[in-house]
Amino acid sequence: MRIVIAPDSFKGSMSSLNAAHAIKRGIKEVIPDAETILIPMADGGEGTVDALATILNGQEIVVEGISDPLGRPIRATYSWVESTSTAIIETASASGLPLLKESELDPHQASTYGTGQLIKHALNKKARKIILGLGGSATVDAGTGCFEALGVQFRDQKGERINANGASLAHISSIDLTALDSRLKNVEVVVASDVTNPLLGKEGAITVFGPQKGVNDISRFEAGMKNYANRVSEKIGMNLENIDGSGAAGGFGFSLLAYLDPIFISGFSLLAEHSCLKEHMKSSHLVITGEGKLDAQTLYGKVPSGISRLAKSVNVPAIAFAGTSTILEDREKGIMTVLPIVDEPMELKEAMTRGPELLYRASKRFMTLYQWISEGKGE
Repeated sequence: MRIVIAPDSFKGSMSSLNAAHAIKRGIKEVIPDAETILIPMADGGEGTVDALATILNGQEIVVEGISDPLGRPIRATYSWVESTSTAIIETASASGLPLLKESELDPHQASTYGTGQLIKHALNKKARKIILGLGGSATVDAGTGCFEALGVQFRDQKGERINANGASLAHISSIDLTALDSRLKNVEVVVASDVTNPLLGKEGAITVFGPQKGVNDISRFEAGMKNYANRVSEKIGMNLENIDGSGAAGGFGFSLLAYLDPIFISGFSLLAEHSCLKEHMKSSHLVITGEGKLDAQTLYGKVPSGISRLAKSVNVPAIAFAGTSTILEDREKGIMTVLPIVDEPMELKEAMTRGPELLYRASKRFMTLYQWISEGKGE
């Protein structure tokens, strides 16, 4: 029995790696000699970097004095793969929503400056490749804070330098790229993101993602973002605001496209490629995935969807565990069944606290049934 275990994180409860171990524990208790291949997954948002670092055996680098979204010094981390001089950086590490209390959300002042500091630290380590995961940011500064940390100067109509943040986008009159860190020209930049939203409009960064970051006045912030997009177009001679992914991480994707020459790739595809996920599936009997919440709408683009499509392409059955679910299966995509892990009445807070235990128990129950059927006892 060979089983691929490739869950996403159960947000607020357990990481994808912890979820994989919980599933493995349940399997091993029923079938001790089962071979399990653990491949923690993510969809380009929070957790993508941790999952990729696990797959590539990255070393955690701790950096002190990095600016959080509001400019306060914190300890932030990224992963370093020594063999390839690759830095794996997640926007959420220095500029993420989890760093702020709900009462602290401030889209006017929030900045990605800290992410730029992490990139600079990686450049100082002579990085040849930087993988940047866009997701979970607390910012709508279009990544200007990051590029300010990397040397770009933003100026108002009087020629005065502007501290880059969400509010300053409306006041940017000119952009000076002269001092942009020249080492970036010799570094391959890969952007991991599953967000395909454009920069502006009803599907854009402000309208779709702004409210969760504290944006109340959509029109005001949209106008600021539009002003910035116009100034960038004047500077580089191209209009990038409608490119898929330009709206990722509060418009961060837009500035990356404007100032660098990045490769954009789905976070899921990046993880699948580096983990040789499809190849592992080909020689397996079963694929198990999972996520905190699954329903008919959120299934699209989520890890279980990607996992099940791959499993279906190699004719291997896939099942998904979920904290909560409104669907039982999606055979068109390849998911044979979706199994909620909560097995008794309880409050959401308790369920999230007990997530690893509940997932282990669900895995054990499923494998007991699976073994019983596979041995022909269910006939």
